[in-house]
Amino acid sequence: MTALVYDGTAMVGRQLRRVRNNPGLAILTQLMPINMLLFFGYVFGSALAMPGREYRSFLVPGLLVATAAGGIMTGMFQAAQDSHRGVMDRFRTMPVSRTAVPVGQASADLVVTAAGTVPLLLVGLAVGWRVQGSAPEVLGAVGLLLLFRLACTWIGIFLGLLTRSEDAAGQLGAATFVLPLLSNAYIPTDNLAGWLRTVAEWNPISAVTTALRVLFGNAPLPHGAAWPVAHPVAGSLAWSAALIAVFAPLAVRHCARGER
Repeated sequence: MTALVYDGTAMVGRQLRRVRNNPGLAILTQLMPINMLLFFGYVFGSALAMPGREYRSFLVPGLLVATAAGGIMTGMFQAAQDSHRGVMDRFRTMPVSRTAVPVGQASADLVVTAAGTVPLLLVGLAVGWRVQGSAPEVLGAVGLLLLFRLACTWIGIFLGLLTRSEDAAGQLGAATFVLPLLSNAYIPTDNLAGWLRTVAEWNPISAVTTALRVLFGNAPLPHGAAWPVAHPVAGSLAWSAALIAVFAPLAVRHCARGER
């Protein structure tokens, strides 16, 4: 355990230096959700039944969760880059805890995500989003958001180690942008076709988004929704725990053994 903590701390430092040495990617990652907030909030808001500020209050939690889901892309690209360039092979020849490598990457990603969420929240406040929930509810919403980001990062790390290709990781990462579109992150699911509404409401993004909206006090629980959306806090915890339980051991195993 001592070796894991020591090596894991070193890996967290490595990942944070990696972000510092590539500021362009970090800036681009933070600007994208802000641009989407301004575009969706002022363009789509006028086309929906929700007028301006009401839609922007509805949208901010969805963008927060969509950004958290981006952990799949970030984790996948970084893990694939390390594998493709032989960094993982060098780690395997060193007296380093094999578990510490992916744990360090996932932990550093949480630190970067927590810091990077602040600009989006500030812009959200500037365009009319407000927090109506109590302090414990807000802390619970932040905790659910970070837990979901952690789950998505583990998915990405596993896929990156599996592909071992930066090009493949880039292409798969681009495909993850579809996931928030098949959820309630940007629009309500009430008027979707039956089968599409079912797909959207069983999307983990929908459960976490609904939980944030309820805890922030931005929207009530939807009526007649699937179980994860009707019980969003429990659904968010269940989805996140299940994803971590499946993908974290797989990622650690691939990191340790170098399996394809």
